[in-house]
Amino acid sequence: MSDSLPAFPVLAAEAGHTLAKVLRSRLHASQPSWTVVRAVISARRVKVGDALCTDPARRLKEGEIVELLGNSVHRPRGATTDGLVVRHLDDHVIVVEKAAGINSVRHPSELEWPDKHRELDPTLQDLALWAAARQLNRPPKSLPPLRIVHRLDKETSGLVVFARTAIAERGLGLQFRKHTVVRRYLAVVPGHPRPQTIASDLVRDRGDGRRGSTKLPNVGKHAVTHITVEEKLAGYTLLSCRLETGRTHQIRIHLSESGHPVCGDKVYCRRPNGDVVADPSGAPRLALHATELGFEHPITGGQLHWSMPLPPDLVKLVDRLRKGGPRIADPS
Repeated sequence: MSDSLPAFPVLAAEAGHTLAKVLRSRLHASQPSWTVVRAVISARRVKVGDALCTDPARRLKEGEIVELLGNSVHRPRGATTDGLVVRHLDDHVIVVEKAAGINSVRHPSELEWPDKHRELDPTLQDLALWAAARQLNRPPKSLPPLRIVHRLDKETSGLVVFARTAIAERGLGLQFRKHTVVRRYLAVVPGHPRPQTIASDLVRDRGDGRRGSTKLPNVGKHAVTHITVEEKLAGYTLLSCRLETGRTHQIRIHLSESGHPVCGDKVYCRRPNGDVVADPSGAPRLALHATELGFEHPITGGQLHWSMPLPPDLVKLVDRLRKGGPRIADPS
């Protein structure tokens, strides 16, 4: 079965059914067998929402968007233990370099996946555990599951820390809540924004179904982003963004609402008046990278700090824009 299928929303009558069942019913004209449908899903050709789904038994919800792709999506280079870079490993924490295109953690509906299925579509959490087991020369099942203390969006690359013990999870969690963790990102945006501190209260729905800022009193979570200019490019800017708080999509929202959405962002690509910001940058994906991470070791108290340069895909983008690649009118 080589045909693609336009994206479609899951209907109320389809809610609760498996991905395989819904997909097979939608492809009734070609009369695919259950075996063929499952093989197509396992071949990384089906998306649910913005993410690939390789689980034929995934139960769908009403309104979710399903799409059958014409070709398989290749697994990112960093989606193997061989490709994953471990920057630090001890008894309590592990710090790794996340490649773009990998989910930080598993979707709740996939938590009961068997190991064989996880290996077909690993998350960063899976890969970090397997890499730790490899370095320690131990079976992965002999190690406790890694504990999540923060995460990066799927298309964002950069440094991520996982806790390996409950006491480390509590210690790191406290530092994140107190905003003492050093987190700095690099972002490529259109135009030439000035250095500034952006502060707002973020809500899950600003009125158009997307997260955003509100001016209503006592509503939302306070978010603060400190922005400096790394380099002015031809019609674009490479920004340094330091998080004081760490709200979901904080940098993307703040930059978009300031009129300078991150290049490659398919969600927060509108100005405050609703107009879509043109993006002829040619960004290969969301041009956002977690370049710096630092914290106090939750057990020893020692200061730990790492930096990670831009990955090759974003280096290539910046080089092209530096040399006068695609230009747009400055929205500043």
